[in-house]
Amino acid sequence: METIKKSKGVIRNLRRAKVYLALLHYPVYNKKKEIITTSVTNLDIHDIARCAATYQLEGYYIVQPLDLQRQMVKRIIDYWQSGQGYAFNPDRQKAFEKVMISRDLSEMIDQVTAKEGCRPKLIATDARKFPNTVTYRQVRESFSRPGVYILLFGTGWGIARDVMAQVDWILEPIYGAGDYNHLSVRSAVAIILDRLCGEKWW
Repeated sequence: METIKKSKGVIRNLRRAKVYLALLHYPVYNKKKEIITTSVTNLDIHDIARCAATYQLEGYYIVQPLDLQRQMVKRIIDYWQSGQGYAFNPDRQKAFEKVMISRDLSEMIDQVTAKEGCRPKLIATDARKFPNTVTYRQVRESFSRPGVYILLFGTGWGIARDVMAQVDWILEPIYGAGDYNHLSVRSAVAIILDRLCGEKWW
């Protein structure tokens, strides 16, 4: 499937790969490097859904093992899909069409595999470098060819190493102008999606 953006008749971006995004709430670390399950943040649902719609991703998965948390996410989705939220802001409804929920990483991979007919490549994000770290240019080039990918973003203090060991690639960190390196996940998603799926501005 081709994704094309046009401005004043000029094609700015061509992506042939099918790209999904997943926000992991488990297994992730806390400050003490303990494995935990984080709570869903309302802003993460809204803002990342809008990014997924803007960059025409195939879907945005919220990976959350806790039943009550998944129920809360479903109520929020329903509100903007068919409730008063839809009447108030139809644009938000369009973004929420991208949002899906899964219990764990395996379930999400199975769902994408069943839909696309092949197992997706997993691309994790992290603030550190790993032996299988790849550049944004490498991934962007891969997205110009047919394929299925899931971009993994962690909450808390990062994705657990057991998951990182299973992924195909890990994106290089986002570097700012100084030593501080602790972006919110919403900010990181926006920056990374623009680098991988946005117009070629350079």
